[in-house]
Amino acid sequence: MIELIPAIDLIEGKCVRLTQGDYDTKKIYNEDPLEVAKMFEDYGIRRLHVVDLDGARQGRIINYRTLERLATRTSLIIDFGGGLKQDGDLEIAFESGAQMVTGGSIAVKNPEIFTSWISKFGSNKIILGADAKNKKIAISGWDETTNQELIPFIQSYKEKGITKTICTDISRDGMLQGPAIELYKEIQEQIPQLYVIASGGVSSLQDIEKLAEAGIPAVIFGKAIYEGKIQLKDLIRFNE
Repeated sequence: MIELIPAIDLIEGKCVRLTQGDYDTKKIYNEDPLEVAKMFEDYGIRRLHVVDLDGARQGRIINYRTLERLATRTSLIIDFGGGLKQDGDLEIAFESGAQMVTGGSIAVKNPEIFTSWISKFGSNKIILGADAKNKKIAISGWDETTNQELIPFIQSYKEKGITKTICTDISRDGMLQGPAIELYKEIQEQIPQLYVIASGGVSSLQDIEKLAEAGIPAVIFGKAIYEGKIQLKDLIRFNE
């Protein structure tokens, strides 16, 4: 069964969503992310993907107090990303209750540091964030598309010990137009034993069912829940 991972994106400690990573499209869904996290927990959700959008902009961890509240007042397993640039950022994230962290831009811009995290903290705690546009890696809050091909990029980190990757098709993020299922299937076919976490575009329960049928291990979704396109009660059967 597919692992369900709702997302909470943070700006100034509030639960927000952006469209295609554009900060000008910010929409606040809840002033208190803990309220949202507890709601997820009440419906049998066990995992949570938390993104520090302030941190992503400023290049250092910002919303760690909110992370700490989520971690200490729920039993959710949290992975945390956004603005993690040095060992000290990861130490703050782990001390604040994150069980895993996600690194995206850092894996492109400073592969030496990212690779050192895999050996220092363990591959079970480090998730590769692989955001792509037309199968090319995009970084810096998606403002910048690189020439690096998505699948070879992921493969290079698989060889360095990465076991999990969150792959976001930027063109679909926040658009509620369906996930890039064929892309995820291609990644799984070319890189077996990789735990692929689909992200971006989930608009309905049917999208999650299609990902599950395709054998994708996990999915991150956010806007579909916040906009009422998916009802939490309908997700209970996936968590049983």
